[in-house]
Amino acid sequence: MRQATNSPARVLGAALVGTSVEFYDFYIYSTAAALVLGPLFFPSDQPGLDLLLSYASFSVAFFARPVGAIAFGHFGDRIGRKSTLVASLLIMGLSTFLIAFLPGYNTIGWAAPVLLCLLRFGQGFGLGGEWAGAALLAVENAPAGQRARYGMFPQLGAPVGFILSNGFFILLGMWLSDGQFMEWGWRIPFLGSAALIAVGLWVRLRIAETPRFSEALERERPPSIPIAAVFRQHPRAVIAATFACVISFSIFYTTTAFALGYATSDLGIARDAFLKYQLLAILFLAVGIVVSGFACDYFGGRRVLMASCALTIPVALAMAPLLGGSPAEIVTFLSAGFFAMGLCYGPVGSFLPTLFPPLLRYSGMSFAFNMAGILGGGLTPLFAQGLTMHYGLEAVGYYLAATAALSFLGVLLAGNKVWADLAAQGEATTA
Repeated sequence: MRQATNSPARVLGAALVGTSVEFYDFYIYSTAAALVLGPLFFPSDQPGLDLLLSYASFSVAFFARPVGAIAFGHFGDRIGRKSTLVASLLIMGLSTFLIAFLPGYNTIGWAAPVLLCLLRFGQGFGLGGEWAGAALLAVENAPAGQRARYGMFPQLGAPVGFILSNGFFILLGMWLSDGQFMEWGWRIPFLGSAALIAVGLWVRLRIAETPRFSEALERERPPSIPIAAVFRQHPRAVIAATFACVISFSIFYTTTAFALGYATSDLGIARDAFLKYQLLAILFLAVGIVVSGFACDYFGGRRVLMASCALTIPVALAMAPLLGGSPAEIVTFLSAGFFAMGLCYGPVGSFLPTLFPPLLRYSGMSFAFNMAGILGGGLTPLFAQGLTMHYGLEAVGYYLAATAALSFLGVLLAGNKVWADLAAQGEATTA
């Protein structure tokens, strides 16, 4: 049997493919939550309540993510990145696949939403250990001066997964009637996740452990409970990393799950039309990630991340006039929102590892990133829907601007410290 090696193509492929699969799984749920899960699993006579409850089920996974972060971070810091990444992919994939077989409320009553939320918890639990491991796989293999460019590859899984999921729903809209889609067609993307999981596992089983983790293990034993050591020794880094990531989640799920639900219910835009708007605009997310990745290697991750958070504020304030406007104005907002999100999201894969030492890095990054997911992602569609119902779309823009300011403060709180094993790879200009 040929020994696994960490060639650049293999490392970056494993980081990208795995997160693409994970984000595909997550996005098909967010799309289904905005389109079909409300009437199927949470039927209500009160207008908008089924959508609100559907978004509530969407948020369940974000509360599961810190639990998964602690569990997978424990093993990722004690036995290695590779095995942990394989396990997280399997749990996430199985949970997604089983959603395809769930009967609705009209068939089994209250058990339907309960089972849906349990599987949604499984999705979040698996994803809780995914992102940090993929980022570390890339960053801890990066050559000198290319840490951010390597670190952006897990982030590119976001647009790739989104294109796959939205593309799937658009094709179903072309092939199926609305009745067929509501009855059984929405289940097909969940079934399709099985093939993507198989590809992700094949790629990840061919990689070796990261050299920086292996070197750290040779120097010292990992702590018996890594997350406890993180809280005890690095509380400021946890808070700073959590706040720094909030805007990436809040702006993304506003321009995806909330915007889709708002456009199809409040604006009366056809589902397929709005999915096409998002599919076009998501390309700007990829552009923003690449731009920020290269910029971080030249100007410093902290500096680029602060500038990106500041740039997001005017984009957030433009939400109300643009999202409620013409198709061109809607696409403009979605494109600007995704680009701003890419600028904020691109640096975190290389920035967060600098805040924690090697044998606590998986736990610290996973917990902070997934706590940010609760603050900025899991609650955002729910908050945004409630704000719109009571105060109008302008309030959602103010909410987004506030999360951008919070992330800016988080980056300031992080300071300039970079751990020695990553400093050797550092940016050309430290921030």
